[in-house]
Amino acid sequence: FLGVRDIHADHAASHIGKAQGIVTCLRATPYHSTRQKVFLPMDICMLHGVSQEDFIRGKQEKNVRDVIYDIASQAHVHLEHVR
Repeated sequence: FLGVRDIHADHAASHIGKAQGIVTCLRATPYHSTRQKVFLPMDICMLHGVSQEDFIRGKQEKNVRDVIYDIASQAHVHLEHVR
């Protein structure tokens, strides 16, 4: 891309893309929830005792916030790899 041929640049771009995808998914969660859809990893939701229904109902309890925090932390890890 853009004539750059560097494995380190490719690796960084990959992590940036993953972080952006995670953040986009999180930001879209309220929108999708109003349409009865949840695209968050269910293993993380189950770890915190959160169901898809909790997101659809717009619950804001600590366990729901913990799910969001854990997923956002994954995006942060990708950005740390870039640095």
